[in-house]
Amino acid sequence: MTDELFEKIESEKPLTAPDLRKILELESPADLDRLFKAAYAVKERVSGRKVFLRGIIEASNICVKDCYYCGIRKSSRNIPRFQLSATEIVDAAMWANTHRYGSIVIQGGERNDETFIKLIEDAVREIKEKSAGHLGITLSMGEQTPEVYRRWFDAGAHRYLLRIESSNPELYRKLHPSDHSHAARLKCLETLKSVGYQVGTGVMIGLPFQTIDDLVGDLLFFQKMDVDMIGMGPYLVSRDTPLAKEMPDFDAMKKHQLKLGLKMIAAARLLLKNVNIAATTALQALDPRGREQGLLAGANVIMPNLTAVQYRSSYQLYDNKPCLDENSEQCRFCLERRVQSIGESVAWDEWGDSLHFAARKI
Repeated sequence: MTDELFEKIESEKPLTAPDLRKILELESPADLDRLFKAAYAVKERVSGRKVFLRGIIEASNICVKDCYYCGIRKSSRNIPRFQLSATEIVDAAMWANTHRYGSIVIQGGERNDETFIKLIEDAVREIKEKSAGHLGITLSMGEQTPEVYRRWFDAGAHRYLLRIESSNPELYRKLHPSDHSHAARLKCLETLKSVGYQVGTGVMIGLPFQTIDDLVGDLLFFQKMDVDMIGMGPYLVSRDTPLAKEMPDFDAMKKHQLKLGLKMIAAARLLLKNVNIAATTALQALDPRGREQGLLAGANVIMPNLTAVQYRSSYQLYDNKPCLDENSEQCRFCLERRVQSIGESVAWDEWGDSLHFAARKI
């Protein structure tokens, strides 16, 4: 049965839901090695042996949402809140531009007030002007109105990441308070696509209450939504959140979480072929070489942190986030060494736009 599955995978035949389930149930080291090599071969054919950068700027940890899993949820009382000024956001972006990052991600807690909306709009416009259009800009600011998405797009942002967290509405309800709407999030993804963004989404992997069939559904959701980018990673506990109580033995689960995260990356690459897939920092939180393993399983994007060190400890969506004490310069050199250690190279000065988006727009 396994040989039949790999024959289908390696001949790049379309994968079905039962195929995806079998992939996520693979356990033997030999099978996993073969799986990751097959996914890597697809990545290599599509985008080569290079890694695209998205320098992350964490603009604010103030959030109106109260998601049960998140370390910066509205109800968290034990973290100092911060908001970067437009100047601080632009300065971090220009550092990225000077150091040949090609693209940045501005992310933050979700806010819908005009002061915040305009701050992001102004910062994006200034980054676009100061970099002479050279720097690619991704935003990840949660659910907004169509008008706000258009304002930010018109200012110069061209990619947007809005994670669905789970494509299963029942599971979604277990992760969020009753005033959070799965349907509203889906509508936002559709709006982002209609505005013209390259659209990314993602899920948490290895959640309490989650089944393998849920994860298969997530992969098929990515396919059905025709997304351009995937930013997904293993669920990691934030100890002061309600969901942490559902996984009290998390330390014993780390190897499982990492392995499942890598299998999801490989399955997404094999299913979707030409999308951009991030090797997230969450992988590194589980293993010092987690991001490298993600790249070898089919990911082609890394998102190094450009946030000033004094703010990083206040932007922890989960416990034990790595690289809190490394400045941007240190991260840059560390990142390049890590990428080179697996025989790949950093795509300096490249936007690294999704090839799937280009094909979708033809």
